[in-house]
Amino acid sequence: MGFELEGVGLTHGNGFRALQRISLRAARGERVAVIGPSGAGKTSLIRLLGTALRPSEGRLEVLGANPWRLSAGALRRLRARIGTIHQSPPIPPRLRVVTAIHAGRLGRWPAWKSLLSLLYPVDIAGAQAALARFDLADRLFERCDRLSGGQLQRVGIARVLYQQPDLILADEPVSALDPALADAALGELVAASGHSGASLFASLHAVDLALKWFPRIIGLRGGEVVFDLPTARVTDSMLHELYATEGELLPLQTRDAPVRTAADADAQPAPVRLDHCRGR
Repeated sequence: MGFELEGVGLTHGNGFRALQRISLRAARGERVAVIGPSGAGKTSLIRLLGTALRPSEGRLEVLGANPWRLSAGALRRLRARIGTIHQSPPIPPRLRVVTAIHAGRLGRWPAWKSLLSLLYPVDIAGAQAALARFDLADRLFERCDRLSGGQLQRVGIARVLYQQPDLILADEPVSALDPALADAALGELVAASGHSGASLFASLHAVDLALKWFPRIIGLRGGEVVFDLPTARVTDSMLHELYATEGELLPLQTRDAPVRTAADADAQPAPVRLDHCRGR
């Protein structure tokens, strides 16, 4: 099992209720995208699954374990099996790219190897191979503060792929990339998760990317699940209703995709076809 939530709620310290009665389940190896307007609770959901936040109510299991019933050591081992791709990667600016990539395996390496990796790269070939998937192999020994925002985002994805986790959580992983690079980066992420058998759960701003690369889509709004469907069953009308508070246009990576109008969707409901976007 990838993860399971049953009646999960999350209330922040200031009293704001970020998630309400969330019940979801993802099998091992499954690819799921969550979409929704700003403030829907997507990042909070990912932080729950990554064990960075504890639910206020309900039951949560990640990779077959309840994180909050584990010992400190067991919780560390569980977290080492989860790879999180952040919208803004938490990478120290003066760190070398090769060291940032190696950080992906610090939770699995013995202490001596982790310490050694901070002084001298212990797996140059492995780090370079991970970067090569994102056309960054030539940046191996560059300092991270000399990279663009898009390059740093790709380093963050490469680090998680180098980690080889059982569950990949991606929070707006390609938001800083242009359309072509975003599509290619998501393709690499999907291919890597498929090869390793890892579950992949991603929050995406661009609806067209979610529909193209993920066979299952969850619509989230106001901390609640609005729909949870196979991609082929998600219609234009569902999407426009989900994003009703953000205007008439859906958030897309490219604006040349032929999106039907809400009126067309009401007249003849059908699966969404944004360009060649299909869950695959």
